Amino acid sequence: MSVMISQAEYHRRRRELMRQLAPNSIAVVAAAHETIRNRDTHYPFRQDSDFFYLSGFAEPDGVLVMLPGRAQGEVIFFCRERDPSKEMWDGRRAGTDTMTRDYGADDAFPIDDIDDILPGLMEGRDRVYYSLGRNPAFDNLLMSWLNAIRKKAKAGAQPPEEFVDLDHLLHDMRLYKSNAEIEIMARAGEISAAAHVRAMRVCQPGMMEYQLEAEIQHSFAMAGARHPAYPSIVGGGANGCILHYIENSAQLQDGDLVLIDAGCELENYASDITRTFPVNGRFSKEQAALYQVVLDAQQAAFANIRPGLDWNASHTAAVRVLCEGLLSLGLLRGELDTLLAERAYEEFYMHRTGHWLGLDVHDVGDYRVGGEWRVLEPGMVMTVEPGLYVAEDNLNVEYKWRGIGIRIEDDVVVTDQGCRVLTDSVPKTIEAIEALMAEAKH
Repeated sequence: MSVMISQAEYHRRRRELMRQLAPNSIAVVAAAHETIRNRDTHYPFRQDSDFFYLSGFAEPDGVLVMLPGRAQGEVIFFCRERDPSKEMWDGRRAGTDTMTRDYGADDAFPIDDIDDILPGLMEGRDRVYYSLGRNPAFDNLLMSWLNAIRKKAKAGAQPPEEFVDLDHLLHDMRLYKSNAEIEIMARAGEISAAAHVRAMRVCQPGMMEYQLEAEIQHSFAMAGARHPAYPSIVGGGANGCILHYIENSAQLQDGDLVLIDAGCELENYASDITRTFPVNGRFSKEQAALYQVVLDAQQAAFANIRPGLDWNASHTAAVRVLCEGLLSLGLLRGELDTLLAERAYEEFYMHRTGHWLGLDVHDVGDYRVGGEWRVLEPGMVMTVEPGLYVAEDNLNVEYKWRGIGIRIEDDVVVTDQGCRVLTDSVPKTIEAIEALMAEAKH
């Protein structure tokens, strides 16, 4: 059963944001547009994350306006009007009445009237908060309204004096997840975890990568999450060394590993899991050795996620374990501290150990504050995803290591005492993976 954010929470978010805005200001947030896929067919619509965070409204072509301290109403929505003829073809619309009744608007107007109304709301305001550059079409509209006010300056009109990027305030709010958000993300993690288990159970040599992708997508949809949070990666053999491999078109070979990076989106919130396992259900000696290094690195990262430690602590811990493992296996040679200082490990591990997670799979929020790594606090949600990738054409290592790509990724929320893993119901020890796959074959 799906979990949802209450309208009371959306109301609290708008109130908190307006509390941080300067007096006599206006904030404008635009919804996403429908995007043409080809000719007259659209991509599935997905709401702009900032707009959704403040409204919970999932229709295209809306605009949210916040005017802190305005006596006639501080929250105004513009949205599409009801239109029975269009709704017959394209689905129901909320309409302006619904915005005031169900979505907490003090007032609501048809989106077609925005040219006549929004310039008047901007006029006389000292400051406009808006995220410039993300929606060029709406940027142009906003500038046209500003210029229209400026043209009336001789008649006494007062255009806004300053534009301020809204992202800093809004994205800092989004970084701290509420209990309701964490509950949704935990459920998304459960759905995605079950999909990865399904993939392990059905995998066998000769399957196509896209067939495993189909099993994952089926599992998502059957659990109520119709869309992936990002294009699923299913890379068999050396394809697992391509970080953003999405072709998913090759045949899975006996003796290879397969790396699956896939997570569903639930109520617009993302999950993000990676598991790597043997196509035939049994790790080779070399695969197991590298895999254990990556798993140990992830555990080291978990141990360095808690309030008071900074964002980079988990990455530093994971990198050290990876480098130690590469040394012990002979893929690197030299002194550990020297290799770490020279970043010699980047030949095999070239990305960070995680990222923020939320309404976007690579969610918003600064990683540095005042030039220093951000200190972790309860409610922050992040991924932990160390990996090792030995390119198939890497002539600096023995042939037996080449073409092995491994990543292990889980989603965690920072708690008062440490961190809680939201996606740990997918097996990830060598013994547990082999046992699951062996059981599925009987």
